[in-house]
Amino acid sequence: MDHDDLAALTTRLKEEATRLGFDRVGVAPAVVPAGYGHYLEWLEQGRAAGMAYLQNRAEARGHPSHVLDAARSVIVVAMIYGRPEPTPPGPTQGKVARYARGDDYHEILWRRLDQLLGWLKTERPGLVGRAVCDTAPLLERDFARLAGLGWIGKNTCLIDRKIGSFTVLGAVLVDAELAYDEPMATGYCGTCTRCLDACPTDAFVAPYQLDARRCLSYWTIEHKGAIPDEMADRLGDWAFGCDICQDVCPWNRKAPPGSEPGLDPKTEWINPDLIAWLDRDPSEFRKALKGTALARSKRSGLVRNAALILGHRGSTEAVPALVARLTDLDPVVRAASAWALGRIRTPEAIKALETNPNDPDEATRRTIDRALLALENPSRLRRGETKAALRPPAETLVHTESSDQALGAAALAAAIVPGKGVAPGV
Repeated sequence: MDHDDLAALTTRLKEEATRLGFDRVGVAPAVVPAGYGHYLEWLEQGRAAGMAYLQNRAEARGHPSHVLDAARSVIVVAMIYGRPEPTPPGPTQGKVARYARGDDYHEILWRRLDQLLGWLKTERPGLVGRAVCDTAPLLERDFARLAGLGWIGKNTCLIDRKIGSFTVLGAVLVDAELAYDEPMATGYCGTCTRCLDACPTDAFVAPYQLDARRCLSYWTIEHKGAIPDEMADRLGDWAFGCDICQDVCPWNRKAPPGSEPGLDPKTEWINPDLIAWLDRDPSEFRKALKGTALARSKRSGLVRNAALILGHRGSTEAVPALVARLTDLDPVVRAASAWALGRIRTPEAIKALETNPNDPDEATRRTIDRALLALENPSRLRRGETKAALRPPAETLVHTESSDQALGAAALAAAIVPGKGVAPGV
């Protein structure tokens, strides 16, 4: 096809993408992503935390041909998931990151991307392509910048001057040449450091550099074991993910809300009642998580997070539910509940810890010991053990870490949350 034909086809392609509900679309050549070297350095520095799958597929992210043989073009789309914020959560409520309050964005984007690819195949018989969203080894944010969809901000999220950063990204790789957009060569963060200053865990070691080991989105979503005390005490209201570095971004102040009905927040995920999470029947909870992005954390991670938040707040009304979770089948939940009861320290909480000294899980027993030692309760010192022996090093986790990769690379790669858990489009 000559240049004019390619330009005409690309124009129609963008019109079709808009018709399908995408808010932005751009096209980039399938080349080595500009940020690939930085990505490798990020991994070398250990900033991927426990996400071993990122290291395992690091080489594949070096070129789109590892996703589609003979890839020549990368069509990148963005869809807004941002919606107006509800009122702040109440005393026993928590917060869920905005992208996860509706249906699973992966499913929504995959369906639309497949439709877009189908349309293109009709226009170009014989064309070969692949639609991807998060789970393929593609540095989507890099290609979004190369396709002119925005710049990568100091919070490592892709930012567009008109629609902000509350977007999720997807891509279609094809083996045909198209008309390419001008890359976004300039960033517009200027001297602003609101995102860096607002992070409650100092996860940004420098502008444009996020350390997942200190990011709440990593600990509340990706991490599958218990959470270190230092981070457990900093969860704030966040039961799943964190939006702080985007909430404070000036480019999101006037960003339009999304229009995709599937991403509209569902009532049960808007300021959810954390005590209800603790009390909810496990099978019912798992069923409710199906078809949502929260399924990535599973019941184990969500109930763990709820217990830690309530414990840090000292929520006495949560004590009965936390006591009940001391007999949960999940040791991660039991350990988090013991930690929370040790922080709340009402007579009922203390009694529950004292009457559960023989938990089958060693880490849970240690958590109970630590909680009781904090009260200087000598009755819990086992024969031959000293306070120093029972008090683990500061870096020790509340519960033994398990590395379960679960669903795909939902956000964390060079920065966390779907876009942004680390940031979408990793």
